[in-house]
Amino acid sequence: MKLSVLAATLLALTATAAVAHEYTVGSLKIGHPWSRATPKGASVAGAYMKITNTGSAPDRLNGGTTDLAKKFEIHEMSMEGGVMKMRELPNGIEIPPGATVELKPGGFHVMMTGITKRFVKGDRVKASLSFEKAGKVDVEFAVDAPGAGRTEHKH
Repeated sequence: MKLSVLAATLLALTATAAVAHEYTVGSLKIGHPWSRATPKGASVAGAYMKITNTGSAPDRLNGGTTDLAKKFEIHEMSMEGGVMKMRELPNGIEIPPGATVELKPGGFHVMMTGITKRFVKGDRVKASLSFEKAGKVDVEFAVDAPGAGRTEHKH
């Protein structure tokens, strides 16, 4: 009986750890980083997350790195004259104190170009995010289905 209770407890803890997908660096909380699976031959991949600043001063996501892409840039998509346009934000994204900034499809996002490996649903893409004040933090982007667009990723 005790062994089955222990096994159930360990299973519950393992499942919780697999679902928990948040990171903290300084006063910043990075919630549920994720990406979409890429088609065969793709050279780019987008990545998304929520960043909450619990501190009293602004910070800025400046960029990052991953071994799976030549470039790791911060981008913004916006409508201009009825046309969707994407542009790099060379100065990154400010995260005001007390605010949450969401990187999501159709808005702010990470753009990884020159990817060296296909992103497959269920995989994790290791990366490092760089913040102006908080510094660097290692994260993993959970790879979801192609075309996924959830605002709250559950991996």
